[in-house]
Amino acid sequence: MNRPPVQPLRPTRFQPGRRDILRTLALTGVAGLAACGRSSAPHVGAGSSAGHGPVSVTNRRVKVSTAPDVSLQVRDWQRPGATGPTIVLLAGLGGNARCFDSLAPALASRSRVVAISRRGYGQSDKPRPMKTATQHYEVDTLTCDLKAVLDELGLLRVVLGGHSIAGNELTRFAGRHPERVRGLIYLDTSFDYTVSGDTGGEEPPLNRRLDEPRPGPKDGRSLEAAIAFNRRKTKNWWPALEANLLAAVDLRADGSVRMNTPEDIDTAMDTAAHNFSPDYRAVRAPSLVVTALPADNRDLFPWLELPLDAKTEKDAADYLRIFRHARISDSNRLMTALNTPHRLTLDNCSHTDFYMEREAEVLRAIQFMTWA
Repeated sequence: MNRPPVQPLRPTRFQPGRRDILRTLALTGVAGLAACGRSSAPHVGAGSSAGHGPVSVTNRRVKVSTAPDVSLQVRDWQRPGATGPTIVLLAGLGGNARCFDSLAPALASRSRVVAISRRGYGQSDKPRPMKTATQHYEVDTLTCDLKAVLDELGLLRVVLGGHSIAGNELTRFAGRHPERVRGLIYLDTSFDYTVSGDTGGEEPPLNRRLDEPRPGPKDGRSLEAAIAFNRRKTKNWWPALEANLLAAVDLRADGSVRMNTPEDIDTAMDTAAHNFSPDYRAVRAPSLVVTALPADNRDLFPWLELPLDAKTEKDAADYLRIFRHARISDSNRLMTALNTPHRLTLDNCSHTDFYMEREAEVLRAIQFMTWA
């Protein structure tokens, strides 16, 4: 019996292409809040204390729009007696609420934690853009969705945390609804995704071996094949990343899988996000900036197989140096715009999984904040 053709998986934007990251970078440095050693106990911010008993998680669907009808996937972690501020987490582009399956329960020892899959991704509804290329996926629409979730859950004032492109939503929401925001956590986001990165006047080397692998038909033939492909292009493979992938694909009758976000929605979200220039002047909430800096090929190009030829080895080293310069410059600019002294810079880690690999340090930095 002939097997039906398999629609290839698309690259997940949850781990953006290296040139895409460079394109979005602007100006930042490596000072401020120092990374604590893993062995010390977490510092608890004023007014917060750990709860008692196990952390439980509730899966919800929250309706945020009627025209069109849109409900979002929401995961809600709670621990009895926890008195810390409620923390609401937003994933990076292409990610969904499941990517926080490790960090969220860790934070939930002291706070209620809510993770949201924005429209278009995970198990949230996916209205198709019809009138314009970015219809239903502009940053203002996503900000309204966020407010609708907070209203439905009765969350009057929260700490917002966002990974990567979610920084747009944090900044916009904090500017429009300052009374609803106790604090902001920028998890390796960029100052302005419309601005080219500060490469120090150098051009990143062009080398096809440095390009992130693109999935082919064989990578969607089964769930195991899809997992294997994503493991190959990720520094570390965590249960939270696997849960994120499982929420992002549809399993078909023949055992093959395909991404459950249509390509026009993926493009709409990407385009809208990269056309939005944030205004930080209206942001008043205390902010924490977390920056992930790659230090070697495993951090930036995990798919590279050894041994490398001399040209690829040099190109990778040059690309890494330029990328680090751009990331540090961009982080400095974000710190200045937010007028915050609070920074955690993590060296030798990856944009995709740093808050899993370095969870203890991220957790301490968040709990260090008093969130006035």
